[in-house]
Amino acid sequence: MSIEQDVILRLNDVKVHFKMDEGLLKAVDGVSFEIKKGKTLGIVGESGCGKSVTSNAIFNILPKYGLLGGEILLYEKDRKRLERPIDIVKLNPTGPEIRSIRGGNIAMIFQEPMKAFSPIHTVGNQIIEAIQLHVEPDAKKARDIAISMLRSVGIANPEQRVDEYPHQLSGGMRQRAMIAMALSCNPSILIADEPTTALDVTVQAQVLELINNLKRDFGTSIIFITHDLGVIAEMSDDVAVMYLGKIMEYCTVDELFYRPLHPYTQALLKSIPTPGKTRKGRFESIAGTVPYPMNLPEGCGFFSRCDYAAEGVCDQSGTDMVEAYPGHFVRCTRHEVLDAPGQGGNA
Repeated sequence: MSIEQDVILRLNDVKVHFKMDEGLLKAVDGVSFEIKKGKTLGIVGESGCGKSVTSNAIFNILPKYGLLGGEILLYEKDRKRLERPIDIVKLNPTGPEIRSIRGGNIAMIFQEPMKAFSPIHTVGNQIIEAIQLHVEPDAKKARDIAISMLRSVGIANPEQRVDEYPHQLSGGMRQRAMIAMALSCNPSILIADEPTTALDVTVQAQVLELINNLKRDFGTSIIFITHDLGVIAEMSDDVAVMYLGKIMEYCTVDELFYRPLHPYTQALLKSIPTPGKTRKGRFESIAGTVPYPMNLPEGCGFFSRCDYAAEGVCDQSGTDMVEAYPGHFVRCTRHEVLDAPGQGGNA
C-alpha cells in the first residue's frame, strides 16, 4: 500500500477566522497535516491555541460568523476508497452529504458531554438515532446495539441507563455515554477532544484502553486532542504541537520526546511535573500566556515568550515549516541552534 493510499484525511492550509467587531480573529491560521489509516495523531498545546477549533472545522460545525478556508480532503467514505476525495470545506454545513459523514465516517467525542447531549431526550434515544441513521434502521436492533455499547464502555446496568436522561447520569457516566455514541457507528475517523478531562485516573485508563482497542480491532484512525503529554506519549503515533493557530512542530511521538526542535515544544516538556525535580521549590512553567489571535505583529507568535528569540530575526517575518529531519517538521528559524549538543532536547 502506497503512502497516498494510507492517507484517510488531509488538511491543506486550513484557516478558521471569525469576524469580530474589533477585527478578524485568526483562530486557526494555515494548519496542514494528514491522518493515516489505523494511526493516531495527537494534537497538543495550551488552551486557546486552536486545537478544538481545528476539530470543529473537520466536523464543519463552526458558527455562522466563522470563515473556513483551505482544504479538508476525505479519502474514504463508509470505509471505501473514493475515486476523488471529498472536500469538507466546500460542503453545505447543514446539507445531507456532511450529515452522512458526521457520526458515520467521522465521529467526535466532545469535551463537555452535558452540552453535547440534548437534555430533553434520553441518552438511549440519542445513541439509537445515530445508529439508525448510519448502521441499523430497525429500532429494536438499534436499541440492542446501544445497550451493548453502553455496557462496553463500563456503564453498569445499561438496560436501565439507556432510558435515563443526561442529568440523571454522573459526569463520568455522561462522558462514557458520549464515547459509546461516538463508537456505535464504527467510524473510520474518531476525533477525541479532551475525552478524559472529567474522569478520575482509573476511569481515564479504561477509556484510553477502549479507544486503543477500537484502533486495534477496526483500524480506526484517531485525532486525539489533549493538554496531557503523558497521554500523548501513550496514545499517539504522530504529534502536532499547536500554538496561536499554527502547528509549530510535527513529527513522530518518539521524535517529539527525544529530539524536540521548537522552543515551545521544549518548554512544554520541561513543564511536565516530575517527582523530586523542581527549581527553587517551584515547577517550571512557560512565562506569559498565549496572545489574543487578533491584529498580531509580524514574526513568530512565540517570540515574546521564547528564551532563544533573536531580535531582528524572529520578530520581523513569518516563519514557514521546514523539514529538519525526514518526517520531522518545525516552524522556527533557530531550530539548528536548539538542536546543537547541550541545547534543548539533547541536553
